[in-house]
Amino acid sequence: MAGQHAGTAVQHTVEGTDPGLHLVVAEPESPAALPPVLLIHGFASSVALNWEQSGWISALLEAGRRVIAVDLPGHGASAAPEDVDSYTPGRIRADLLQIVTDAGARPISDMRRDSGLDVIGYSLGSRLAWEFGATQPALVRRLVLGGPSSRDPLAEFDLPAAQRFLADGTPVEDASTANLVAIAQASPASDMYALLSLVEGIKEEPFDAAEAVPLQPVLMVAGEKDERVAALEVLKGLAPSAEVLVVPGRNHVNVVTARAFKQAAIDFLARP
Repeated sequence: MAGQHAGTAVQHTVEGTDPGLHLVVAEPESPAALPPVLLIHGFASSVALNWEQSGWISALLEAGRRVIAVDLPGHGASAAPEDVDSYTPGRIRADLLQIVTDAGARPISDMRRDSGLDVIGYSLGSRLAWEFGATQPALVRRLVLGGPSSRDPLAEFDLPAAQRFLADGTPVEDASTANLVAIAQASPASDMYALLSLVEGIKEEPFDAAEAVPLQPVLMVAGEKDERVAALEVLKGLAPSAEVLVVPGRNHVNVVTARAFKQAAIDFLARP
């Protein structure tokens, strides 16, 4: 599936099959001589919620950046496959690699300032961006991680409890699981069963930040009131050169709308 935003959208295939991921490619009116930017949204969100309605895509376009944004499987306008393998982080990263290649991203070259790819991830998208940068050093130039976690709350998710809740309303006792279920239910048009498939896929490949550490320049951003803000120092211990920004008064949910976050990311990604 493909969408359009201020430019030509690109359809993609993976190994001869179409995973049905919704893609938006946005072209700036005055392109900067810089790489395209891949946007990876969070759990129970979408391109529309995470990046369009919060002003990210318009801000990046104004900065002259070409934008590639994808709805993760089971999210937004993307398909919700029945097989759990479609939701594993490794499969999602493979799909993202195919998507950005089809959209014109090319390996970093000293001969071209617009070569390579910059990546911005938020929440779950930060986990995927961290691993994508670590596994694609020849392609990914810079990383911005919003609301990152050093743990994996989805891997710790009480899947049977959530399934019972959906089946008959049995209360979820685990606070983290209950919070994630509430976030998913509050998200417009959430496919709860697809989101639980995503959780199951992530449980097969839980996040281990130390397993593969990105070597690119990294900017990590979190809200001052985010319960995961302590993760910034843990991740910085793994990537000592990473830059850190804590946005006053913001939490995990609303830091993505902060102007300070957008401007810091745009400035960071404008560096050579």
